[in-house]
Amino acid sequence: MTQTSKGNNQSGGSGQLQRSVGVMGLTFISLGSIIGSGWLLGALTAAKSAGGASIISWVLAGVILVLLALVHAELGSAYPVAGGTARYPRLAFGAVTGFTAGWVAWLQAVTLAPIEVEASMGYLDHKWHGLVDANSGALTGVGLAISVVLMLLFSVVNVLGVRWLSETNTVTVVWKIAVPVLTVIMLITVAHHFGNFTAGGGFAPYGAHGIFAALPLGVVFALQGFEQAAQLGGEARNPQKDLPRAIIGAVLIGTLIYLALEVAFVGSLNPADLINGWSNPVGKGDFGPYATLATSLGLGWLAVILYIDAFVSPAGTGLIYVGTSARLSYALGHSGYIPKRFAKLSARGVPWVSILLSFVVGLICFLPFPSWQSLVGFITSATVIMYAFAPITLTALRKTDPDRPRPYRLGGAVIISPLSFIAANEIIYWSGWDTMWKLLLAMVFGFVVFGLSYAFGKPVERPPLDPKSLIWMVPWFIGLGVISWLGQYGNGLAKIPDWWDLAAVAVWSLIVFYVAVSMALPSNRVAKALEQEKEELETAPELTTA
Repeated sequence: MTQTSKGNNQSGGSGQLQRSVGVMGLTFISLGSIIGSGWLLGALTAAKSAGGASIISWVLAGVILVLLALVHAELGSAYPVAGGTARYPRLAFGAVTGFTAGWVAWLQAVTLAPIEVEASMGYLDHKWHGLVDANSGALTGVGLAISVVLMLLFSVVNVLGVRWLSETNTVTVVWKIAVPVLTVIMLITVAHHFGNFTAGGGFAPYGAHGIFAALPLGVVFALQGFEQAAQLGGEARNPQKDLPRAIIGAVLIGTLIYLALEVAFVGSLNPADLINGWSNPVGKGDFGPYATLATSLGLGWLAVILYIDAFVSPAGTGLIYVGTSARLSYALGHSGYIPKRFAKLSARGVPWVSILLSFVVGLICFLPFPSWQSLVGFITSATVIMYAFAPITLTALRKTDPDRPRPYRLGGAVIISPLSFIAANEIIYWSGWDTMWKLLLAMVFGFVVFGLSYAFGKPVERPPLDPKSLIWMVPWFIGLGVISWLGQYGNGLAKIPDWWDLAAVAVWSLIVFYVAVSMALPSNRVAKALEQEKEELETAPELTTA
């Protein structure tokens, strides 16, 4: 985890975040977030959905996330503020949009620790049976008890503010990269069956539907996290040059690693297990695919490393995101979007109320989402909504803040921005109605919290609402919900035929995009918002997390 201290830029005076993080540090921060539990289970879920064509799913996800990363790179270099993904929309559209972006960012962060714990339980169940249900992958009573203990441990460490953990990030990332790379090399070297890519019904046994469906089932989830470098924009030593390099580099490296893992996984499967299709390519109830393959190939030493990594990688990511979610809820409270008590700090400078909230919400997530597979779609959708605000924001700020220096200027943004917004909405749609209705419910709850906080908060603490943005935000979410309900994914009604559903999402996305840009705050309000960001940064107390 990162420790954020106050300083007056590089000189270390008072009032601003210290600009001390270089390009390698930024890249490792994003890459460390990208490589988590997704590598342990992403290849299995993708293969079950798309067969050999799962490699196309990874390439498609990589292209989409590179487009979104390019957008974030310009925003990060032009507006190098801490917590960027949640703050950019506020600059362009005001408080309601800023809250909405911050809320989905918090939803994504607060659910990541539980899913990392579930991934660890699913993998370790292969060694110590009884942690997850063999049929559904849901946590058993024992697995749930251990998961609660782990969540408590993450929270205690964050409350204590153990600073030495921030210094271990580079070592942890090296480990998290080395183990997948070693796994790829060994599986391809020892056993590789190229015929597996056309087994079980051909290269694409479930057609384009399976390729698209794989994206929210673990593929996009595995690659998300590049924005962590943008979140530290206020602490980057040279944000104009380093942020674009770090963000884009992390996505490209992550995509190559995951693509290689999928190739190694599919090629190393026993061909006999694929005769009847891809429903259980490593055996029913087996949620530790790489360890299973290593054991079956006589690579017991590799299996031991994988079991260690099944705890180290998810636990490290979960520990980070308990702190990340606490910082986001702290920021929402500090800005007056939610009750101010969530901005309360301990004597150590730790947002302990927000950490407690993250712990409680994390435990609640185990109830409707008792397995890694059931929670991954929700997190993916929340993450992609967070990302989707960026293309709209970039286009709006180019219009209303045209004179701002943009050391990294995205070429072809007039095409890339709407295209990346469409792509983000397609991923949300592919998550399916089962996920969409839960996400919409969470969004409604967020607006209720915001409304109550605004109504009962002290007048001096109320931010200006700028409710005009609701004219495009509410229809955006409702429209996606309707298309999802009538669509082909996740128990939708299948009323809209294949491909026509994707066209409907694309057309609706373009309508929302251009209506939103037309409703951006005027230039003087953007300038005022930037000044307010500076004042909040100067007056905010020091935060310390593990």
